[in-house]
Amino acid sequence: MRNRILAVAAIAGALGAPIAAQAQSEMTTGMRGGSPVIINEDVDGIAVDQRPAFHEYIIRERVPNYTIPDRVIVGGVLPETGVTYYDVPQSFGVTPYRYTVVNGRTILVEPRTRRIVQVVE
Repeated sequence: MRNRILAVAAIAGALGAPIAAQAQSEMTTGMRGGSPVIINEDVDGIAVDQRPAFHEYIIRERVPNYTIPDRVIVGGVLPETGVTYYDVPQSFGVTPYRYTVVNGRTILVEPRTRRIVQVVE
C-alpha cells in the first residue's frame, strides 16, 4: 500500500513540474553576501534593442557619474543621499523606474526603495 501511495505521489509530482516551471517569473542573477540575488523577469526596463540609444542619450545629456563603495548589482540598494535620479524619457518606454549612473554603470532604480532593478549593459 505504501509503495502505491509513493508511486502516485511521484507521478503527480512529475506531471505538475512542467506547470510549476512555466509559472516561474523570477531568475537568479548572481550572489550577494552569500545569498542569491533574485529579480523579476517582468521588469519594465530598457529593452535590449534600445540600450545603445539609451547609452547615447545619457552621454548626450552628460549625466554625472556617482561613486559609491558598494558593488552595483541588481537587488542592491543605493544610498539615501548623494545620488540624483532622472526620469526615463518616454521614447525608451514608459517605466515606473528612474535612472542614474553609478560607478560607471547605468542603472534603473525603484525610486521609493532605491533598489537597483536593472543594470543597463
